[in-house]
Amino acid sequence: MASAAEQLASNLNFAAFAKAEDLKKRIWFTIGALLVYRLGTYIPLPGINPAAFAQAFSQQSGGMLGVFNMFAGGAVARMAIFALGIMPYISASIIMQLMTSVIPSLEALKKEGEQGRKVINQYTRYGTVLLALVQAYGIAVGLESGNGIVTDPGLFFRASTVLTLVGGTMFLMWLGEQITARGIGNGISLIIFAGIVAGLPTALAGTLELGRTGALSTTLILAIIVLAIVVIAAIVFFERAQRRLLIQYPKRQVGNRMFQGDTSHLPLKLNTAGVIPPIFASSLLVLPATIAGFSSSTNLPGWVNTVLASLGHGQPLYMLLYASMIVFFAFFYTAIVFNPKDTADQLKKHSGFIPGYRPGERTAEYIDYVLTRITVIGAAYLVVICLMPEFLISATGVPFYLGGTSLLIVVSVTLDTVAQIQGHLIAHQYEGLIKKSKLRGGKRTR
Repeated sequence: MASAAEQLASNLNFAAFAKAEDLKKRIWFTIGALLVYRLGTYIPLPGINPAAFAQAFSQQSGGMLGVFNMFAGGAVARMAIFALGIMPYISASIIMQLMTSVIPSLEALKKEGEQGRKVINQYTRYGTVLLALVQAYGIAVGLESGNGIVTDPGLFFRASTVLTLVGGTMFLMWLGEQITARGIGNGISLIIFAGIVAGLPTALAGTLELGRTGALSTTLILAIIVLAIVVIAAIVFFERAQRRLLIQYPKRQVGNRMFQGDTSHLPLKLNTAGVIPPIFASSLLVLPATIAGFSSSTNLPGWVNTVLASLGHGQPLYMLLYASMIVFFAFFYTAIVFNPKDTADQLKKHSGFIPGYRPGERTAEYIDYVLTRITVIGAAYLVVICLMPEFLISATGVPFYLGGTSLLIVVSVTLDTVAQIQGHLIAHQYEGLIKKSKLRGGKRTR
């Protein structure tokens, strides 16, 4: 731990940071954009009775609404204009990634470089609008079906709700793109990160309140804190873990000069799928309970109530399905975002090869072999990280914010943002060295 802290301190050159004006502007822009997002989560939809909605939400907060509320930064609990959050855009992005691996025309676009990426991004925006329209209309209808939630139900309320929610999602999508282009870090990830972090103080205060009232013992609260620290440390270790494949390039001759062959590495992340598997798994598992929550339990068949009870937090069936879905989505999403055949073709195109394997198909098979085995470890890591807090949540009623998924998102986004800050600092130092060398060269010329 000491060596890791020393390395981090050495990487963060505060003197260089003080001189990096462009980096400071990017950080201030990012902070300002995230503040705008947080303000939007407190602007309520028109025509809503806050007290009636708060009562209805409290009855459903343990289901999908609780998960969405965590990702939306509390906007769902307040039914704000950003209640849909950025999830429609994420869903549309995942769908487009699926389609690029299935539809040949989209796969060809993906290989066209920057121009193809722009076209795919435009299709993703269209998909975001479509998904947001469907979800917003469903929210409007669901609000009208509630007892006293909508003050004046009707077509005007539905139209205004759909326009407001879709507009909020499109604004967040634009804001995320602006953060990526003019700020620091990935804008979409930072918006989700800000929503989760904003809820952490409330979650911690709620946990301490449970301890004050005697619902949780002091020993259990300390155990929660220790578990959170252990989970964070494990996430940092596994998210930075890589398997590096040695790549060699043959000798080449330029004119009369012979250049030695270079060597490099192909890094394969242990967790290529990132946070997608636990997000999808948790959302799918709480969906049946959320749908059933809108109906009276007396109107449901007995076997349905039995299944719903088995799908509760901490139940064996819930844990088994949760772990199985995480493993499935880990392999499924890794297969989408990383294509061993394309990687092998790129290596062959640049005359690179893995020692002991012929370029082309044999190289692709070897990369797939290695990727499959490290994905097994990555999937097991995700299962352990996400199930340990689930047992804690089911036993103590600790909020979703202290779950494995939320900690995984927070730590992953933090690592990515810090890496980008370090990259900007290195680029700034490099530019400074170039300017100094030019000035020295000019003085010598004189």
